[in-house]
Amino acid sequence: MSDTSLLFVLGVGFVLGLKHATDPDHIVAVTTFVGKERHLGRACAIGLCWGLGHTLALSLAGFVVIGLRIPMSMWLAERLELAVAAMLVILGARLIASVHTKWHEHHDHFNWTQCGLKPLAVGIVHGAAGSAALTLLVISTISSPAQGVLYIMIFGLGSMIGMLAVSVLIACPVQWAGERAGAAIRPIQTTTGVLSCLCGLYLANSILRTLH
Repeated sequence: MSDTSLLFVLGVGFVLGLKHATDPDHIVAVTTFVGKERHLGRACAIGLCWGLGHTLALSLAGFVVIGLRIPMSMWLAERLELAVAAMLVILGARLIASVHTKWHEHHDHFNWTQCGLKPLAVGIVHGAAGSAALTLLVISTISSPAQGVLYIMIFGLGSMIGMLAVSVLIACPVQWAGERAGAAIRPIQTTTGVLSCLCGLYLANSILRTLH
């Protein structure tokens, strides 16, 4: 593959990564975190940590599948998708359970668990679940293992930036509502939690139907 063609393919990978961040299950999962934050900086950290976890999982899967030529079984891919579904239900239920917390009771200091580690773990699960389809696509279009892993990393970078943008778009109206109409926060959080649960149940039902 020529340098020009490689740059074009990597550019496409970056754009697809941006688009990948807007998948409904990704947005719903991140919203369960961002919907509880009143500080834009913490919301941005959540989006970046999710994207970092997503990229780490994709890069590791790419190294194993493309670099070491160890295929990912369909059985594992389906179970990873079920893990995503279960995670969405858990995140939604947790958010609904925490709705009674008042908006002004959130701590002003940065919480590494809430804003960093948890979104990172959620991103890792999402990245692992999506790695099977992505690695198959890369194998079919890029012959060099090194270029394939690089493509996946560029794709992951695009997903990080895309989720950062999504987090900002979600956080801004939530922050505005919290400052000017504090009573609206609880219905927003409750709705987000319910949507997360429904999304997880729908995803789980879709996967289970294919297993029979």
